[in-house]
Amino acid sequence: MNIHSLIEFLNQFAPPYLAEEWDNVGLLVGDPDREARRVMTCLTIAPDSAREAIDRQADLIVTHHPLPFAAVKRITADTVPGRLLLDLIAARIAVYSPHTAFDSAPRGINERLAEGLRLRDVAPLKPHPQGGGSGRCGTLAAPRTLCELGTELKRFLNVERLQFVGQAEQKVRKVAVGCGAAGEFLPLARENACDCLVVGEIRFHACLEAESLGIGLLMPGHFASERFALDCLAEVLAENFPDLEIWPSRREKDPVRWG
Repeated sequence: MNIHSLIEFLNQFAPPYLAEEWDNVGLLVGDPDREARRVMTCLTIAPDSAREAIDRQADLIVTHHPLPFAAVKRITADTVPGRLLLDLIAARIAVYSPHTAFDSAPRGINERLAEGLRLRDVAPLKPHPQGGGSGRCGTLAAPRTLCELGTELKRFLNVERLQFVGQAEQKVRKVAVGCGAAGEFLPLARENACDCLVVGEIRFHACLEAESLGIGLLMPGHFASERFALDCLAEVLAENFPDLEIWPSRREKDPVRWG
């Protein structure tokens, strides 16, 4: 089994054409012809997750957030991304990122969030010409209060707290979903007559806009809104490549603390 075989599967699971134009997806580091025996998934390559991959002799990291993300002119140990890349290259660990393609995939993060909230008649907020699309919206089987939906979201994501905008008792029937930093979905939520937008994080002024529009916001944090799906992705890869050792990062953690 080589890395190229895993790339082919990932490209089918989360087609790169679903990625946003500004994104950097696909194989970012490494030789696709190298043998793959151990694969780790993670949300972000940070010092802890990179060290875990090196310690466990991973051959490939499937990371949601790309590394590198923006174009670079030099890779040196003077920067954190540069040092991480140098360490991974020295350990001959390849890096693949599906990022926004995984957000929008048929079995991607936003679809799983919609399922976790038990939404019905789920459809993309922003359809893609080739099928699928960005974000999701759907309806609840029966109206819930914003507070009740927040409790359901916390239970699904296994978090104790979240931020919200709106009245705790306001009724919610139609819900929009956008994982991570997805404030751009607020106008689409309005166009689709959604009562609530579930988003990882959003700018302060977008919160004010949502409040003025009467659209509730539920914000569990960027990490919580996406990290659970990397466990799911590890399970999907393990099911399709049973001869490989595949695991989600155990050292990765949310850098944001709630006081």
